Amino acid sequence: MLLGRHRECATLDRLVGAVRAGQGRALLLVGEPGAGKTALLRYTAAHAAECRVLRTAGVEAEMELPFAGLHQLCVPLLDRLDRLPVPQRQALSTAFGLTAGPAPDRLLVGLAVLGLLADAGAEHPLVCLVDDLQWLDHASTQALAIAARRLFAESVGLVFATREQVPVLIGVTELPVLGLPAGDARALLRTALPGPVDERVTEQMVADAGGNPLALLELPRSLSPSELAGGFGLPATRDSPGRIEASFQERVARLPEASRWLLLVAAADPLGDAVLVWSAAERLGVGVDAAAPAVAAGLVDFGARVGFRHPLVRSAVYDGATAEQRQRVHRALAECTNPESDPDRRAWHRARAVAGPDEDVAAELTRSATRAQARGGLPAAAAFLARAVELTRDPVIRAERALAAARAAFDAGAPELSLGLLSVAQAGRFDDLRHAQANLLRAEVAFAVSRGAEAPMLLLKAAQQLESFDTRLARDTYLQALSAARFALHLAVGGSVVEVAEAALRAPTHPGPPTPADLLLDGLAARDTGELAAGSHLMKRALRAFCDEADAGVDELRWLWLAGTTAPDLWDYRSWERLATHHLDRARAAGALTTLPLAVTSRVAVHVVLGELAEAAALAGEIDVLAEAIGVGLAPYGAVMLAAWQGRAGETSAMIAATRGEVLARGEGAGAQIYAWAEALLGNSTGRYADAVAATDLAEREQLLVGAGLWLLAERVEATARNGQPEEAAQAFRRLSAHTTVSGTEWALGIEARCRALVTEGSVAEDNYREAIQRLGRTRVRGELARAHLLYGEWLRRNRRRRAAREQLRTAHDLFTEMGMNAFARRAERELRPGGELPRRHAAEGSSELTAQEVQIAWLVREGLSNAEIGTRLFLSPRTVEWHLGKVFGKLGVSSRKQLRTRAWPAHPGPDRGRPG
Repeated sequence: MLLGRHRECATLDRLVGAVRAGQGRALLLVGEPGAGKTALLRYTAAHAAECRVLRTAGVEAEMELPFAGLHQLCVPLLDRLDRLPVPQRQALSTAFGLTAGPAPDRLLVGLAVLGLLADAGAEHPLVCLVDDLQWLDHASTQALAIAARRLFAESVGLVFATREQVPVLIGVTELPVLGLPAGDARALLRTALPGPVDERVTEQMVADAGGNPLALLELPRSLSPSELAGGFGLPATRDSPGRIEASFQERVARLPEASRWLLLVAAADPLGDAVLVWSAAERLGVGVDAAAPAVAAGLVDFGARVGFRHPLVRSAVYDGATAEQRQRVHRALAECTNPESDPDRRAWHRARAVAGPDEDVAAELTRSATRAQARGGLPAAAAFLARAVELTRDPVIRAERALAAARAAFDAGAPELSLGLLSVAQAGRFDDLRHAQANLLRAEVAFAVSRGAEAPMLLLKAAQQLESFDTRLARDTYLQALSAARFALHLAVGGSVVEVAEAALRAPTHPGPPTPADLLLDGLAARDTGELAAGSHLMKRALRAFCDEADAGVDELRWLWLAGTTAPDLWDYRSWERLATHHLDRARAAGALTTLPLAVTSRVAVHVVLGELAEAAALAGEIDVLAEAIGVGLAPYGAVMLAAWQGRAGETSAMIAATRGEVLARGEGAGAQIYAWAEALLGNSTGRYADAVAATDLAEREQLLVGAGLWLLAERVEATARNGQPEEAAQAFRRLSAHTTVSGTEWALGIEARCRALVTEGSVAEDNYREAIQRLGRTRVRGELARAHLLYGEWLRRNRRRRAAREQLRTAHDLFTEMGMNAFARRAERELRPGGELPRRHAAEGSSELTAQEVQIAWLVREGLSNAEIGTRLFLSPRTVEWHLGKVFGKLGVSSRKQLRTRAWPAHPGPDRGRPG
């Protein structure tokens, strides 16, 4: 047990015990330099009985080399690569440079790491120790963070040590490593003192160290005998890490010159490669006898690998050298690094060996950036290119490299770095095309950061600039601008939907037959400038084209989402379902991390509209899994839609209240429409019509309504009609019917007939209710069909036709209950109760006793997926899937996957490939 670390050691003991028992654990040790994190990792390794221990550590000089730290950790496990699913195996092999292939998505790499560790843990409990995480390369950190969040039933433990919180690991259990209590600090200090010391000096050193163990051990080494004896001339207090590093630097300074050069070579080589260190030292005229004084001083060990006593020794050696000395050492290391087997490390050493512009080195760094991008190391590519910019003298080449670096930084998820590099690029010499490309990137960064507000205007300006150079790119940018404007709506800062649409209509056409994206751009632009009929016609052509080209390339992913989300504008659930399903399948197959949340949300929305709430719930859980896996907060649009239809008022309101401020701050006007629609739906489902009217006020303020905004109009018709506001109901109906009529689908015309019935009287109203039921009955939009039965039944009851009313109300209640739309079911029940007939109660089938994760796994088993496929879908290892599945079997009283698949749960129909609905 380490002195003063009983709590920390006990926590680590429990982690190791859980791993031995088959329970995955992750822990983050956080403390200042010298706090004892490395000692705690050593303790873990020494006490991990019956466990296999793997280690890696971050090195500041190696932060830009992609997957370097992860590769060091996983090298002993690479013989297990063939056991991974093919997409994961390819992703990890490409990341490690073992095979060539397209740049892997970081989520796939993280999932592959999880699979690799889980497979090793199944054979022998595995504990992985990662020191100095703050210096680990970004790609390795992201992959390990994904694995850490998905450890459940694996015999795997991940213990990280870091000086500061790491954003991608927020949510992983943290263990602060604080200073030692005064008594333990004194006890540790006494072990480092050469003999009796004046008590005042002891207390001063305890106070100076602030409980930092390494400071307590190192401070006595930095004081002279006279200072230790009487305290005269004791150095002024300063922070412990600074004191420790200064102490190490003083000890280094007392070494012979050759030993200092040898230590500097070792500090500049992050791998601890003894052969490379000695080769570089020989080039500097340093012999093997230089090692003995450094080893005797307790600073370093030389063996098969070179190991420093503590990471602060390395930084003290490196930081204590002059710039010229560091350059000489890196030059020697570059000359000794094999350009064939390790070209990127050689390029990085060369880059640190030069003091000013050097085109040869800059070009080599550019080639390294290309290799890094091919391996999925986008942060590394950005770092290589950024250093290449610093070494480039030619202003034109410098600007082009800065633009490439900005693009790489943006793709790596570093928008602030991207903007800084963009400023460098735009300050250089650019032609008009490059200026347009830079403006486009700046607009894309704005959209990624704010999700709306400023992006439409920036994208519009970029599209206009691109017209003269690249018609295809210009039109794509107009479509991006229009998409951003429709996403921002009334929250856009300039670049309104109408302004962007008018500019898009004036844009030049691209030679050749129109692509699906061309048709979509022209259709949206016409519709959004008020030409509903012409725009709807073009949009229908676009949707058919996208559906027909279901096997198009990966580049089309960005338009699949936009095409799918325009289908609800046309009340076309079949095209919406087909495109959303294809988008989700493509995003999963490609491992498209940035696209996947949008794809899942769209598919959830389709399930909700079709009344498939059990399926929607299972899929909505994937969004939570994805957010947890990648550590990114996502607006809960799918979850809000689902909860609103299910009638869970408290949960819906809580989600909206928790995220509405962020949605508005990011400029997501379309999200505000979704929230307003959900609140209006809840008001109508519970009979709180005044609340529903208030929620639909947004429909009056917003000139352009898309998707949920059109549904909001339908809610407003019902809310105002039932709240005694006939004029407002008639006005909302006129706006709604302008869209439903040009759509012409059964869904649209059924909603139109139902709403017309609410604003008419007598036989006209009844005819419209019957038409609504007939039309909606020919669709799969079962929730809206049930509402038509409910409204007709209520109308019949008000007109004292009780027998006919009971028939409609029973039908509505049965449909609502079957689908899980509980608030609407209770509304139907209230209407039935005065007539003396209580509705039949339906026993909830299937999943009420299962956790959300178990429901997801059960549904995926019913779809025929294997454990490995389910693990890929839910970012779990197959072993964890099997563990959850065992619990599902026990709770549901089944003993096989076949029995689970045949259990009578709500139907889960596949995509309807017929005509638009």
